[in-house]
Amino acid sequence: MTLTLGNGPFGPRTTGQFNFERVGPAHAIYWEDWPRRMRARFNGEVVLDSRRGKALHETGLLPVLYFPEEDLRADLVEPSDTTTHCPFKGDASYLTLRVGDRVAEDLVWTYPEPIEGAPPLAGYVALYFDRLDGWLEEDEEVDAHPKDPYHRVDVLAGSYHVVVRSRGEVVAETDRPKLLFETGLPIRWYLPPEDVRTERLRQSETVSDCPYKGRGQHWHLDPGGAETDGTGRAGERPEGTVIEDAAWSLPEPRREGLGAAGHFCFYPEKVDLEVDGEPVTS
Repeated sequence: MTLTLGNGPFGPRTTGQFNFERVGPAHAIYWEDWPRRMRARFNGEVVLDSRRGKALHETGLLPVLYFPEEDLRADLVEPSDTTTHCPFKGDASYLTLRVGDRVAEDLVWTYPEPIEGAPPLAGYVALYFDRLDGWLEEDEEVDAHPKDPYHRVDVLAGSYHVVVRSRGEVVAETDRPKLLFETGLPIRWYLPPEDVRTERLRQSETVSDCPYKGRGQHWHLDPGGAETDGTGRAGERPEGTVIEDAAWSLPEPRREGLGAAGHFCFYPEKVDLEVDGEPVTS
């Protein structure tokens, strides 16, 4: 997805074509301004506040945000002995964050002397996004990882005939799916709950997180059925009858996923999914 992941133009499995032969290092790196205000919180303190960020896009990786050293609370970090090496950027040094009684070792890194050909990383720091207590993008919470400005999500109504089978049994069938198009990813087929045999679903403890669509509540599939209490939860079944995390839904989606709210989407690798009679495998 995006510029540098999946089948994006600079991703490891790009499916597009340029009108020139791209030559260069194995990792393409693109460095650009990030004009949005970002704030990071840890143990009740704002440890970083910046309107001068940079986004680093690198083949096979999600974008990483870098910020001027001056925008990080210098009184809350201390040097670490940890170093790592990147063949495309150079040697990284690390800092430990200490706020009150909480310590996050090696949470911050920097490239004080980047190698030739790398972006001008000296003087910038990056932080492990998911190890902070929270982030604000302007005044809105952002989860999981930074949003990529080249990533897009569209939910469109469709009129395809979609059938989901498990072990030969139809567990969902509809002519009114919602198609979710997400940059660099396969089409996802979201089905209205009225067209899904929800008595076959059991709520899972798995909850994924996406900064574009929101939290994904996962569901186990019991092809043999189960007595439920009306909430989708069921009692214990014999071992091997349940397909774990076979589907997910977006109970409280973010803006980009609103069109698929309350619908169910099945993993094609865990069930037999057909669209207009053609199998979908990914």
